[in-house]
Parts: sequence; C-alpha cells; structure tokens
Amino acid sequence: MPYTYTHPRPALTVDCIIFGYDHRLDEADLKILLIERDIEPFRGKWALPGGFVRMEETLEAAAKRELREETGLSNVYLEQLYTFGTPERDPRGRVISVSYFALVNLRSEELAAGTDARSAQWFSFKDMPALAFDHKTIIETAVERLRGKVRYQPIGFELLPDKFTLTELQTLYETVLETSLDKRNFRKKIESYELLRDTGETQRGKAHRAARLYTFDHKRYKQLEKYGFLFEI
Repeated sequence: MPYTYTHPRPALTVDCIIFGYDHRLDEADLKILLIERDIEPFRGKWALPGGFVRMEETLEAAAKRELREETGLSNVYLEQLYTFGTPERDPRGRVISVSYFALVNLRSEELAAGTDARSAQWFSFKDMPALAFDHKTIIETAVERLRGKVRYQPIGFELLPDKFTLTELQTLYETVLETSLDKRNFRKKIESYELLRDTGETQRGKAHRAARLYTFDHKRYKQLEKYGFLFEI
C-alpha cells in the first residue's frame, strides 16, 4: 500500500529571476524579465516566470521548463538562489517557492510568451511595475546576491556581448553596484588578472579613437580557479 501522510503537504513552486543588461552607454541599465499573468490569482499582473513543480521533476528541470514555456528562453544556466516560505505568500494556500537566477545577454535573446503568460517583457530594476505574490522581495534578494557575487566572481561577463570595450565593462560594474569606479584603478586591476584577450579589433562606427575590443578568457579563468585564484573588484 502507498504510504499515507497524516499531515498536510504544502505545494512547491519555482520562480526564475533573469537578469539582462542594456549596455548602450547612454542608457546602461540592469533589467529583469517579467511575465504578465493570464490566470488567477493576480491575472493581468506582472510576475516572475515560474510555476508548480511536477511530481516527476527535479527543481531545476521545473525551473527550466517554466522559463521555456512562459518566455521562450532555453539553454539558460540557472543557479539556485533562496527558498521563500512565508505562510501567506500565496492566496491559493500554503505554497513554498524555490527561486533560481540567471544572467543573459539581453540583446541575444528573443522572447515568446506562452502557457499561462500573456506576454514577457524586460523591465528596468529601477522602474518595475507592481508585482504579484512576494516577487518584489524575491527580486530584491536576487539583486543583493548579484551585487555581492560580481565582486568575487567574473559573472558580469555573462551580461556582455562576446566582444566588449573596457569602458563597457566598467559601466556594467557601475550599473550593477550602483557606484562610480575610478577608471585608472579599475583598468589596472582588471588587466592584472590577465583574463581579457585583445581581439585585435576596434569598435565599429567610431570615426576617431575607436576603443579596442576584448573578450573574456573562460578557459584561463577555469585553470586559475583550480589553484585558488581570487577575483575581486
């Protein structure tokens, strides 16, 4: 006979916080991917992509499925963030949510809403609409994790195109950390790590003093990491 539980079991969901970076120098901005809900509760409200975990799924598999179904994004590396379990967080009953976050190159991803989402759209972290459930708290937690992690791991490069200038790299860090960085000190530290490869190319469309384009050397970083290399901004 199947085992019978004598106590209530809460439902389990996953929520995905997807960060994108608009790297236009005149409008550098950290963005969050949201979906417009097409079902109750909070129908018509904006929320994080996510949903209920199926009985046969792992948590990560559920997160990737919901992200694909509601936004069209696939092959996205997701990292577990935190578990949210305030008893009143979901009007449908006792629901616990495991959150995941990811960094993507905003310009290289095409969105396509589906299943229980009317639409999917990027929003500035500084100008988000009213959100369903406790998703505002989840996003704030993810942003704090991102700000801490970019200081000791080179994850910021995931938000940039394959080829970028040193100015674009510094602007990214200033945008995420919401602070100004000394140009000379920043470049000196970045160059000291020897993790950037000069592509030999320069920016297109720049008539005068076009900046050099660099790319991040993932292979070298992985090699250095084995020997306890410390990345710090």
